[in-house]
Amino acid sequence: MAAPRGGYFRLESGYISATFRLLMAALTFRELTPETWPDFERLFRGPGGNDQCWCMYYRREQSAEKEIAAFDIKKGGFHEHNRRRIEALVHEGRAHGILAYSGNEPVGWCAYGRKEEFPRVDRGRAYRKLSPPPEVVWRIVCFVVAVGHRRKGVAAAALRVALESIRSQGGGPVEAYPVTGPRWGAGSLWFGTVAMFEREGFQKVTELGTSVLVRKLVRPSRARSARRATRNRGGGAHD
Repeated sequence: MAAPRGGYFRLESGYISATFRLLMAALTFRELTPETWPDFERLFRGPGGNDQCWCMYYRREQSAEKEIAAFDIKKGGFHEHNRRRIEALVHEGRAHGILAYSGNEPVGWCAYGRKEEFPRVDRGRAYRKLSPPPEVVWRIVCFVVAVGHRRKGVAAAALRVALESIRSQGGGPVEAYPVTGPRWGAGSLWFGTVAMFEREGFQKVTELGTSVLVRKLVRPSRARSARRATRNRGGGAHD
């Protein structure tokens, strides 16, 4: 998706408030790619970043405890392991997200991707019990906002742009898992708030322990729908 710039006020998902419009005008956004990896790293190493998890929590194919056992935590070995893993995934095209910038400074992050990028979700005890199994294509799992830029709507803006990116890639059912229980404390903000997702049209589905499963169907962009219709009229293949 082309990075929205300051004048990007009217999104396909609807009009935005005057306050949100000013925020969107003050920020720029870029997808996480090998080219923007240094900005991602700078954000996560800075105040308010998370240079321990490195946005790997939901990406693990096995429990963190099994991986941690192989490292000396006191020396930060596991944290560096996380950094190397996410960097490798970025270069392999298997880690996605939106970086928000104030000027040239990365100040926010929203992790999104296809469901296969976050296998830990599927292993959750409460999630496995859902019946029927969710028909989900996309997941939004994590937010980071730099100190000095919090409580200003940066995470909400990054979420909006992530949804637009999903829309431009064909859309589909999207899930997220904001934390509501007390166990996480301030760390729960890494997963977003229920109110933030509800403002974007997500609906509560069920409780998942200390989390709430919220879901939304994102329609494909008009441009993508038009291309699909053109191919269909010409007998071409579907997306």
